[in-house]
Amino acid sequence: QVQLVESGGGFMRPGGSLRLSCVVSGNIFSINNWGWYRQAPGKERELVATISNGGSSNYVNSVKGRFTISRDSARNTVYLQMNSLKPEDTAVYYCKVHIVQVGVGDAYYWGKGTLVTVSS
Repeated sequence: QVQLVESGGGFMRPGGSLRLSCVVSGNIFSINNWGWYRQAPGKERELVATISNGGSSNYVNSVKGRFTISRDSARNTVYLQMNSLKPEDTAVYYCKVHIVQVGVGDAYYWGKGTLVTVSS
């Protein structure tokens, strides 16, 4: 069993910052890839940022230069530092990981999400 718990969401004024965290626990042999996704009201879920076990990261164009994804492999935690927030960043943010499990193989897991609201 694997659990992902996101935290750090909340309300912020435009231009402000928030840092999201996602802690992964359970049957984990290794985590190969980490990602943050978001789903705004009435829209489909979209990729925000990913980071590999080797540290390579990718971002959707709309957040480049404002958001930074990082991970602490020792703590099985991934972060999303969000600066210069805009109202269009309002969404539920989800963590997704690609995990190799002992005796199971590899699989993708999602967290339940944390709400970020940016408004003046």
